[in-house]
Formats: sequence, structure tokens, C-alpha cells
Amino acid sequence: MSLVNTLSHTGIAIITPFQNDESIDFDALGKLIDYNIENGVNYIVSLGTTGETPVLDFEEKKDILQYTFEKVNNRVPVVVGVGGNNTKAVINEINSLPVDKAVAILSASPNYNKPTQEGIFLHYKAIAENAAKPILLYNVPGRTGKNVDAATIVKLSHEVENIKGIKEATSDIQQCMEIVRDCPKDFLIVSGDDALCCGQIALGFKGVISVAAQALPNQFTQMVNLSIQYKFDEARAIQYKLLKGYDYLFAENNPAGVKAFLYELGLIENIMRLPVTPVSAALQDKIKEYLKTLAS
Repeated sequence: MSLVNTLSHTGIAIITPFQNDESIDFDALGKLIDYNIENGVNYIVSLGTTGETPVLDFEEKKDILQYTFEKVNNRVPVVVGVGGNNTKAVINEINSLPVDKAVAILSASPNYNKPTQEGIFLHYKAIAENAAKPILLYNVPGRTGKNVDAATIVKLSHEVENIKGIKEATSDIQQCMEIVRDCPKDFLIVSGDDALCCGQIALGFKGVISVAAQALPNQFTQMVNLSIQYKFDEARAIQYKLLKGYDYLFAENNPAGVKAFLYELGLIENIMRLPVTPVSAALQDKIKEYLKTLAS
């Protein structure tokens, strides 16, 4: 099964809103889901690391997934994030979470323990062979501390049947081109870098799983749609307006940046669980002023 048509254009790595007591704010999550679908987002990634999954327990993850599927109500596809650096634990979590309504599992490569490329290959092979849903690789070396090399990605795409795509978040443009050139044509390749996605689409990527889009869905989805239509003059005009926003989103921490944006938009409370903390007052003021200029 190809996911190229199902998961092209713009997906969002959705946050987990919290109330002031740090419990999950399901009302805010529902508003955020509606806000994004109504403004053109094509699919939702639930329980990605932007959703603060390292500080959610298993029961909370189950509750978030069940609520998300009910709220989305088949309006757009849902992808579920399940990753980690313990291969057996990742397999167990995939098979224990209620993922039956998901179209795929997005799994970040192992963090911290820095396996070899063979270790990464065998990690993903084991996950894919033990999962009932298609697997999307997620290469984010800035977070994991280890790049998944182009050769490893290409090998996985050809040799492991249940691996169907990748969210590629390296800034190495040559690696991006090698992946597009050498992976099968029905292998989904999407960007994991908001600032680079316009250029990566020009290279052959099919879209993006975005952080920024959930705060700025109308502008961002327009930019992605124009890029996919190869209307790059129009796409660039939007992208350049958003560049400063990307700086603010990731200046101090993700998801603290996007939560600051969503708070200013009146969609959530600006609450995180430790060790993540809200952005500084100075950055919050810059975000508030930036949103004013974007709206004018």
C-alpha cells in the first residue's frame, strides 16, 4: 500500500494541550484539531515528540489517541508517533496502543545510544516486521544525536516491505536528493523542517509534517500547496513572510515555541510539563508582535 497520495501536502505534529494543573486539556485539543482541519491541514500526527510524549504515561497516550480519532471522525487521516531507543519497548507500545484507525506509525530513530547504521537498520526492520500498520521512518539527527544515512534509508525502503516512507529532518540537501533519487517511487518522502520544506518539495518531496502549520495553518498549507503545484514564485512570497515565525518557534524549545503561538491565538493555555518550560517573556512579546504583523 502506497501512502504517497494519502499523506502528501501538509501534516501537523500536534501538541498536547495542558490545563493549569498539567492535566490534559481535551477541550483545547478538540479546538486545535478543528482549527487545523478547517484551515486546510491534510492530516494529523498524534503523539509525536512535539506532543511532549516523553512526559506522557501510557494511559494518557491511550486517552489522547481515542479522543483524537473520535474528534477527527475520519475527516483527515491520523498518523501515530511511537519511537524510542529500546526496540522491544517500541514494538510493545505499537501493539498495545489503540492504533487500529491510524493509517501509519511514525517512528523516530533511536536517540541517545547512537547505534551504528546496521543497528538502526535492524531496529527499524524489527519494528516493521512486528507492526500491523505501515511504518514511516523519522530522521531527526538534531534531536537524536545520530543521522540515519541516505544509504540506510534507501536499504530500508527496498528491503523491508512494511516501511513505506520517511519524515526527513536533516538539513543535508545532498542526502535529501539521494533519498529521492534512490528510493522507490511509491515511497513517501516528506520534510520535517518547516524552513526547508519549500525547497525540499522542489527536489521531489511530497509535503511536510510541520510544527508551524498548526499555529499558522492557512498560510502554511497555501505555501505547501503552491509548492507542490510548482508555483514557486507565489510559494516563496508566503514562505518568506513565515521565516521569522520559524525563528521564534524554535528559538528556545519545541514545543514551547508553538505553544506560545497557540496561546496568543487563544487556542490553549501556555502550560508545559517539566523539564520543558514556557518561552521567555521577551520571546513571548516578539511572538505577539509578529502575529500582529502577519495579520495586517
